[in-house]
Amino acid sequence: MSKPIVSVSGIRGVIGETLLPEEALRWSLAYGTMVDGGTVVLGRDTRLSGEMLRGAVLAGLLSTGCKVIDLGIVPTPTLQLAVQHWQADGAVCITASHNPAEWNALKFFDSSGMYLDAEGLRKLKGIYEAGEFKRARWKEVGQIQHDGTAIDRHIERILTCVDVERIRSKKFKVVIDCVNGAACFISPRLLERLGCEVIALFEKPTGIFQRNPEPIAENLTELCRVVKENGADVGFAHDADVDRLAIVADGGEALGEEMTLVIAVYHVLAHKERGAVVTNLSTTMAVDEVAKHFGVEVYRTPVGDINVSKRLKEVGGAIGGEGNGGVIYPKIQYARDAIAALALVLEFMAMHNEPLSELVKRMPRYHMAKKRLAISKTPTPELFERIKQRYTAEEIIEEDGVKLKWDDHWVHVRPSGTEPILRVIAEAKTLEQAEKLCDEVINDMKRLLEL
Repeated sequence: MSKPIVSVSGIRGVIGETLLPEEALRWSLAYGTMVDGGTVVLGRDTRLSGEMLRGAVLAGLLSTGCKVIDLGIVPTPTLQLAVQHWQADGAVCITASHNPAEWNALKFFDSSGMYLDAEGLRKLKGIYEAGEFKRARWKEVGQIQHDGTAIDRHIERILTCVDVERIRSKKFKVVIDCVNGAACFISPRLLERLGCEVIALFEKPTGIFQRNPEPIAENLTELCRVVKENGADVGFAHDADVDRLAIVADGGEALGEEMTLVIAVYHVLAHKERGAVVTNLSTTMAVDEVAKHFGVEVYRTPVGDINVSKRLKEVGGAIGGEGNGGVIYPKIQYARDAIAALALVLEFMAMHNEPLSELVKRMPRYHMAKKRLAISKTPTPELFERIKQRYTAEEIIEEDGVKLKWDDHWVHVRPSGTEPILRVIAEAKTLEQAEKLCDEVINDMKRLLEL
């Protein structure tokens, strides 16, 4: 049987195939050993396999002597904030985020509330492989403490960071697509606190996803329809664990997940504070244009929440995030937080007397093609070397796969950390140009992989 995918995004696989409860138990034993039986915050999303994995994770943590703060079903960013609240040694979240319902995962965090970095993951993997786990005797077995207030604390934290009265004065009509995930417990509540008229879509926390949980434009047709038919000011959509936010403008146009970060960056730099911006190598060039307009620097990192979070903290940046709809606002926490992003977008809208559809017309916007190539094994460095040789680029970046960059377009090829695929992302002035570049690179890789 195949093993789960191991990356800085966690331990991820298909339930009953590549992710089994015994695997979850072993990884939890390793994590409990790594934190030396300390305090660990635990949460999960609504997936049907979540309770099964929770049992395995609890067994591993308790048997290594950990005290477990069990939050129940919560968004991943809520769990990350709870690490700070409890001054815990780390956290485990049981969620496969944007993956389809048959997937699940264990995400591991350190005492800062940020994901384990590459060094932390290597340490955890070493303990897992050695199988030398801490064993608590009967008097030392860990105990569970339940915390049902983490979502309340998260909402209150967000409300201190935006102009609540200004947002309330607008009485926005908002459609929120919770995908029957963890967002059901937080996003509608926050919107109500912000004085919005709320139309909730897929708001039952059943774990039966009515659409693919990845909030990309092609998965949001129902949200677009409901926004248009109800004359709503805006529509929002999340993934299953609420670390991504997609936006549908008035009139029912899906703006694309890249625009979430562009809007957030523009708003923070224009109306809140000036400072550096940090994002990953696969995020739109529009972020650079916005940052240049406000005279601040952009730092780019390999893809992954932890890579952006660490760099954002190092440079003391004003805002960061990734082009998948993940916004990191340091005033709240160094983590992708789609609930905070939602509040920032509403605050941005509240500061203007025009509809969102008009506001975004004045922002830089490129066209991006995102494609994938299924692979059966990890790509070799030779593959990326051949891609470099095949194209004459103005700049070649090799931090994360290979990115070929020209003045007004680029293509990035990298192995996914969450699926057995190569991701191929291209951006250009026109969608036709981006699609063509993507297809050329994919066809080249197919030929190379056959050699």
